Amino acid sequence: MTEREYNDCVDKYADNVYRFVFKNLGQEADAKDIVQGSFEKMWVNRDAIENSGCKSYLFTVAYHQMIDHLRKVKRIQLKETFDETAGIINQPRNNYRKVLELALASLNETQRSLVMLKDYEGYSYKEIGQITALSESQVRVYLFRARMQLKAFLGKKENVL
Repeated sequence: MTEREYNDCVDKYADNVYRFVFKNLGQEADAKDIVQGSFEKMWVNRDAIENSGCKSYLFTVAYHQMIDHLRKVKRIQLKETFDETAGIINQPRNNYRKVLELALASLNETQRSLVMLKDYEGYSYKEIGQITALSESQVRVYLFRARMQLKAFLGKKENVL
């Protein structure tokens, strides 16, 4: 991969990679760090990467760095206090975006990533398998289970109302 091809790849895929990582993490600063680290790793290994495979390589690296970050955060998780008496006044009762975010948050990291790659980014099962190092059949099974879990979550009256 030449320097020009690398720059083209950055221009073409930076927003997509950021959106994928941010939707999974929900933390803007962490997402930016992971995207930057992914592009840095691609720059270091640019001689071994073909231009046609830069998108797949980039998403694979970002996915693995995101999983590593999530595991690290789970180990270092700090307990925060929450004042249950504090509330938001005049908030609409049905906030669909919030419900969908809660539903996605109920999935484990792998399931959430698979749903985001397939349904949000539009990757094929084969491409997702390459990114996540899972077989195509594993991707299909995990996606099916994730969608069933989302369906069960969204089907509960207390989660939607």
